[in-house]
Amino acid sequence: MKILHLISSPRGAESVSLKLGNAIIEKLQAANPGSTVITHNLASTPFPHLEEVHITSFFTPAEKQSPELAGAIKHSDEAIAELMSADAIVIDAPVYNFQIPSTLKAWIDHICRANKTFSYSENGPVGLVKGKKVYVSISSGGIYSEGPMKAYDFIEPYLRGVLGFLGMTDLTVYRAEGLKMPGIGEHALEKAIDSIAV
Repeated sequence: MKILHLISSPRGAESVSLKLGNAIIEKLQAANPGSTVITHNLASTPFPHLEEVHITSFFTPAEKQSPELAGAIKHSDEAIAELMSADAIVIDAPVYNFQIPSTLKAWIDHICRANKTFSYSENGPVGLVKGKKVYVSISSGGIYSEGPMKAYDFIEPYLRGVLGFLGMTDLTVYRAEGLKMPGIGEHALEKAIDSIAV
């Protein structure tokens, strides 16, 4: 099994989403001996946020690209190649102001490419990224999976929507939530790790 691990928290070893993501990978490796892991720390080595040159490069045929456009599209091409070669994707997604970190959004912007990861047919859009298993490790100070704050749970619906649009519909979410809540936070990560089933 080839596993792609995407880290988006800037907190380094203190990151709870990273600890949960690592626990998911450990269980995947235990269940699939010989698995390999490619790790991208999007916080320390971010993808560039999309600018005009990137958008232009996406829609310019390779044979017509200038050196500038060829350089601009390199990040996207490499990210898509890694995604396509992976069997499982583990995405660490801490909740920042009710959304994912912008570094993770930048990676998503580079993998969403017409005629590469999705296309349009006469019946609507078709995802081209097939046969992947996606795991998302979400960490949050509050509880967003249920209760009064569920209306602010934008991360899971967004990731299910955008990755599903690309064809990745087999997605499982694990949450370490309530990390800042007395009586809950102390055991949130342990509880989340115990819930992992791969």
